[in-house]
Amino acid sequence: MKTKQPNSKMCFICGLENPIGLHLHMYETEPGVIETKYIAPDHFQGYPGVLHGGIVAALIDEISSRTQMGSDPKNPRFMFTGKLEVKYRKNVPVGKMLKIIGKAGKSKRNMAESWAGIYDAETNELLAEGTTVCIDVPKDQFDMNKLDELGWKVYEE
Repeated sequence: MKTKQPNSKMCFICGLENPIGLHLHMYETEPGVIETKYIAPDHFQGYPGVLHGGIVAALIDEISSRTQMGSDPKNPRFMFTGKLEVKYRKNVPVGKMLKIIGKAGKSKRNMAESWAGIYDAETNELLAEGTTVCIDVPKDQFDMNKLDELGWKVYEE
């Protein structure tokens, strides 16, 4: 099973109309498990040939929280990050295919834990990983009737 998750218009990670965004497409491969692939361009490097640590953290943040979103594009569980912990194991390269996997952890009333890892897609070596504690976006802060305004839908690639 591989279910494509929705994208939005302007999110830095998944926003398809964001001119400086990453434009990632995420897939739920099983309940609570998300996968995507990405080749980072040179303009996101820190040191020559190495993806900037802030982009690494942003990828881990997004993919891990997406694990808690669920598979119904009309009723997603939107969350914001309360805590992010990243372990940079090896340099994450630019210009090389990366595989990013997220796995849902414990979920309570309005909080959830998740994990994500960035792998070299060729060798399957873990390059960076992290955990998040996410908190549900309060119902009074986001109107679920405005998903169309976000461009929140499953787009063809």
